[in-house]
Amino acid sequence: MIREERTEKLPIKMWIDEVEAGAMEQARNLANFPFAVQHIALMPDCHQGFGMPIGGVMATREVIVPNAVGVDIGCGMCAVQTSLTEIPKDQLRNILSVIRSRVPLGHKHHKHSQDPARMPAMDDDKPMPVVHREYKSATRQVGTLGGGNHFIEIQRGSDGRIWIMIHSGSRNIGKQVADYYNRLAIKLNEKWESPVPRSHQLAYLPLDSKEGQQYIREMNYCVDFAFANRKLMMDNTIDVFRSFFGKDFRTAPMINIAHNYAAFEKHFGKDLVVHRKGATKADKNTIGIIPGSQGANSYIVRGKGNQDSFESCSHGAGRTMGRKEAIRSLNLKDEMDKLNKMGILHAIRTQNDLEEATSAYKDIAMVMELQKDLVEVTVELSPLAVIKG
Repeated sequence: MIREERTEKLPIKMWIDEVEAGAMEQARNLANFPFAVQHIALMPDCHQGFGMPIGGVMATREVIVPNAVGVDIGCGMCAVQTSLTEIPKDQLRNILSVIRSRVPLGHKHHKHSQDPARMPAMDDDKPMPVVHREYKSATRQVGTLGGGNHFIEIQRGSDGRIWIMIHSGSRNIGKQVADYYNRLAIKLNEKWESPVPRSHQLAYLPLDSKEGQQYIREMNYCVDFAFANRKLMMDNTIDVFRSFFGKDFRTAPMINIAHNYAAFEKHFGKDLVVHRKGATKADKNTIGIIPGSQGANSYIVRGKGNQDSFESCSHGAGRTMGRKEAIRSLNLKDEMDKLNKMGILHAIRTQNDLEEATSAYKDIAMVMELQKDLVEVTVELSPLAVIKG
């Protein structure tokens, strides 16, 4: 831990030197949230979000907070180590082209529904109104990348192997679930005359309420859908590699970890609901993934089980500037030259692509230094090629 603030009802424990004003205000709101317990934890990639900062961890009793999970429920990372030790750049370009033909990017979906076996199972005896409403559309969205900071990246590992890494979430079904239950929580909180100001954007649902139980079911379905989404993309990407390298191409078991969810866990001898928004689990049994930007290294890590962070760590580098600010202020030629000089097949083509430029993100090496007591690095991965939506 880097520092601690004790000005509010609960302490705020931070693994970050400086926190932007908006994110710090949100952290103080969390520290005064009447159902929060123990302390609030801020990871080194912390920056302002909606209601709760990205890179924030909050434990509660009695309630769950949809905005403390966020709109891309279950968003996370997956990665596989391959049997390859090298890929010629010309061949890599061809591989990227075929991947783009197999995996819909940005707002694109599959033209046809995917195999129902690729979708998480549903229990028809337990109501999930939003999931049922969105299910048919989701069958065409499973196995699609989306936009923003989601990516497919080919990397060279410090272990001498080529790796494939994917970052994506629950697509529209997750957003629909998040929006529905946040609106419902706001309406109910106003009805109950909640002591939490609406401006804090922390409307909650009691765990023992029908609405709370439905949100938990639908949230967990979205976490499972996000995993299924990454799994199908990874399987299709591996198929592309196999078409180039033949039957001798092999991969190790896939690593998967989510960073937007709430889970029932025991910490400090208490049964708690741990909300991780842009934070990943880092107990001693967990192998995790911490990505950099498309011009920076990523890391396969093992958690150290630090109790002060609720056994959590960062989910990435974290932004230094908003998307619009990056587009407005960064120089397109400079950002492209930076990546070209590194030999990376990158995804910066136009001014709008600058929202995902390397300079829009924190220095991942510094982020990793700040959380040495949360994780240990097992493999360091340098980018070779990136696909973005």
